[in-house]
Amino acid sequence: MSIPAIRIRQVTKNYGALKALGGVDLEIAQGEFFGLLGPNGAGKTTLISSLAGIVRPDGGTLEVMGHDVVTDYRNARRNLGVVPQELVFDPFFSVRELLRIQSGYFGIRSNDDWIDEILASLDLTGKANANMRALSGGMKRRVLVAQALVHRPPVIVLDEPTAGVDVELRQGLWHFIRKLNRDGHTIVLTTHYLEEAETLCGRIAMLKGGRVVALDTTGNLLRRFAKHSLRVRLQRPETALALGGVVDEDGGWAEFAFDNYQDVEPVLARLREADAGLVEMQLGEPDLERVFVEVMNRA
Repeated sequence: MSIPAIRIRQVTKNYGALKALGGVDLEIAQGEFFGLLGPNGAGKTTLISSLAGIVRPDGGTLEVMGHDVVTDYRNARRNLGVVPQELVFDPFFSVRELLRIQSGYFGIRSNDDWIDEILASLDLTGKANANMRALSGGMKRRVLVAQALVHRPPVIVLDEPTAGVDVELRQGLWHFIRKLNRDGHTIVLTTHYLEEAETLCGRIAMLKGGRVVALDTTGNLLRRFAKHSLRVRLQRPETALALGGVVDEDGGWAEFAFDNYQDVEPVLARLREADAGLVEMQLGEPDLERVFVEVMNRA
């Protein structure tokens, strides 16, 4: 049995009275596309910073490909590529120079062939000799991805990689990241775009208050927590309240949750009996946003 790509055991971190991490346990297998979700302040960035060796945890252990991030930092860091949330860059170098310097941090020389491949995959070839200051925000974020990949790490952590990126750039980035995952790289993603996590991630952990409050495959989470929804616009929306529906604030729409499609007809029959005046109807599939809200409310 192969070692986990990431193993996290009872990791704690306090900033004074603030408990950023309260005993996190996680194990991510090699080759997974794993989602790490949570509201602002849940501890996601602290956990990633601990994994990268930027933050020293108060307790517990973290390993990357079997290497402890504290006692075997050099090897742990060599196996990890991190794309930070913030747009951090050196304004005095071109894109190619920056990637060569990043290669040097890992003792890698003559890395231009791999750099060219990364630039082409991220549609940065035309910007290779441009100064970082001249790039748009979306292009700078692509360069951060290139920096994280320049030493060919088997584990890649993406912290909000598409924040502020337009749709075209976002699709190109995900096409490349999917290819890396198919090639065997382990991907860990944090994002506030929950539809991205639902589409890309095979397994998801949700954090709240520095603790893991849900951990399962994406499909299981959708089945366990999210229900289908029936939305109806009614002439007399107040009648939906007596039937267990939730009426929108504007008063025109009502929503009913259900598990199976055969449950829809009885709801519609009761609305007809109540002379609710059905005007319009929509059926909604379970989605990760509903799961997220449900899990956070329960936690």
